[in-house]
Amino acid sequence: MGRNSSLAIVVATVLLMSMVGSAYSGNFFNEFDLTWGDHRGKIFNGGNMLSLSLDRVSGSGFKSKKEYLFGRIDMQLKLVAGNSAGTVTAYYLSSQGATHDEIDFEFLGNETGKPYVLHTNVFAQGKGNREQQFYLWFDPTKNFHTYSIVWRPQHIIFLVDNLPIRVFNNAEKLGVPFPKSQPMRIYSSLWNADDWATRGGLVKTDWSKAPFTAYYRGFNAAACTVSSGCDPKFKRSFGDGKLQVANELNAYGRRRLRWVQKYFMIYNYCSDLKRFPRGFPPECKRSRV
Repeated sequence: MGRNSSLAIVVATVLLMSMVGSAYSGNFFNEFDLTWGDHRGKIFNGGNMLSLSLDRVSGSGFKSKKEYLFGRIDMQLKLVAGNSAGTVTAYYLSSQGATHDEIDFEFLGNETGKPYVLHTNVFAQGKGNREQQFYLWFDPTKNFHTYSIVWRPQHIIFLVDNLPIRVFNNAEKLGVPFPKSQPMRIYSSLWNADDWATRGGLVKTDWSKAPFTAYYRGFNAAACTVSSGCDPKFKRSFGDGKLQVANELNAYGRRRLRWVQKYFMIYNYCSDLKRFPRGFPPECKRSRV
């Protein structure tokens, strides 16, 4: 699909939803609501920082005030340090209902000194099971790192520190549903999943190390929302060559994607013969941007 066709789709969407242009980014007080966990979720430093904590009683979570339909979402996270086995920090876009759409980052904790697993998934019309998992090439607990979702009508790109790790293409021509009509909110949560998160549930949460805390900053949305329209930065990304690389993969981006998938991918549903003995899902045949 060409750039002009992509722009036409977004413009049509904007008109149908009676949107008007606006820009938004930044302050957690303005952009998010703490939704569960009582005092375990906190917004501080003038709204520039947010933390979620987990203890034996409860985890915590937040969601965006706005609903988004296409764009780029960036968030900087510093994950639970030390022995994080059994914990999951989830950061994702989702609509609601039995036929919901969802775009997932999940960070599966591990024992001290062992790597986190970054779990990604895409749901469309209530169906997921499109998992890819990665190790990270850095310690995500020492510093903040940026985790981004680029969501466009033709594809979804997952990025870590602006490095593409996964592309999920629109394969509707092959009969595969794609998230493109349901606005989604941003959600994040920190919760106990020691029945499956670390080595399939063999390693349990060590509650003597609680509370477990993850930190957030640097939220930015160059996107379209139901309430406020399309951020000018999102509109420019369709026509400005300098910004285009942020939402498309050029040759360098494709090389970086292959590097990540060669050296850091640890699971890909598109190569799981035990799971799909009769043939892989049709979207697996369209692996390139």
